[in-house]
Amino acid sequence: MTSLPVLGKYNAAELSDVEVFWRDHYNFFKERGYTLRKRYDPAWVPSWLNADKDPGECEDGHHIPYSQALDATNADGKVVVLKRVDLDKNANEISVARHLSSGTCASDPRNHCVPILDVIDPPEGSRIAFIVMPLLLKVDSPPFETIGEAVGFCKQIFEVLLGFYSVNIIHGDCKSDNILADSSNLYDSSPHPANRIMKRDYSGMVTTLYSRTLKPVKYYFIDFGLSKIYRPQEAPFLRQPPWGGDKTVPEHLIPSPQPCDPFAVDVYCLGNFLRQYFLDGLDGVTTRPPPQGFEFLRELVMDMVNTEPMKRPLISEVVSRFDVITSKLKNGKLRSPFTRAGNRLGIFDSAIHWSKQLFRMARGIPAIPPTQ
Repeated sequence: MTSLPVLGKYNAAELSDVEVFWRDHYNFFKERGYTLRKRYDPAWVPSWLNADKDPGECEDGHHIPYSQALDATNADGKVVVLKRVDLDKNANEISVARHLSSGTCASDPRNHCVPILDVIDPPEGSRIAFIVMPLLLKVDSPPFETIGEAVGFCKQIFEVLLGFYSVNIIHGDCKSDNILADSSNLYDSSPHPANRIMKRDYSGMVTTLYSRTLKPVKYYFIDFGLSKIYRPQEAPFLRQPPWGGDKTVPEHLIPSPQPCDPFAVDVYCLGNFLRQYFLDGLDGVTTRPPPQGFEFLRELVMDMVNTEPMKRPLISEVVSRFDVITSKLKNGKLRSPFTRAGNRLGIFDSAIHWSKQLFRMARGIPAIPPTQ
């Protein structure tokens, strides 16, 4: 999913170019049962103009975080997400998403394709259609509480990719913002999509009520614009590079690259995401150190990002090796707090953390949340 560039000073009362697109479709969506936030109502008047408030304190004072998607409320009052799909550029996205959301694919417990709630055909004269999806959050919203919760996340996404590959589907863009969590139920109120620390109605800040250990979370792959379904007779499966948001794929960087194995590229991209998130930190970013305690992943992850595609493990091998690795982790390790390198819990917070863990152990609550 494409993020907007970081904005410097701006006039919050003026819509950005991408926001104008959504404003111009406000009535189009309204007629189909979806209401955009008041900022995108053509009759919108900024709420802070007649109040002693800064725009940042108001629900309608924030630009959208993504250019391709916007939240809305459906006729039942449920918050959903509308994603624009250019049918000329991403012809496969709707068909792949529908395929994964129906039939035997939908019933496969490994299939964590984001559910497609509705597809809205383009307005007359347009080639832009819209997919309606549930509202999902970043994988670490709220933050992981224990190492075991992060292990549960890794287990799910490995199994999801294995499920895709079992029916010859590549994702094509396995990067951080294309893996999301259905974690709103861990909060006291649904977070605001443009400012996740606030409630959607801006009546206050959200509060985390539950951990993933108590209420297991389901993780989803989104954005199937670069996905493809391969037919068995097309083997060996090859694709002409480059593609996707990860610009470090080795086989994409060689001069005059030849068609390559897209399944091996998916494994690389997922491994590279995990390497940066859990082991080495974001490349070129020093302000957000990686969490500590995940060195047990390094050998597997580094094999996934091997510069030689033939030496990368198949996703089935990744799943089996991961299960062996995590089966050897002690209960105390899995229940240890999720903290970033250089940080540690204070005495008081540590006492609270381990009191919770002892209580959960006594109740038989597993350290690794089960897959939903």
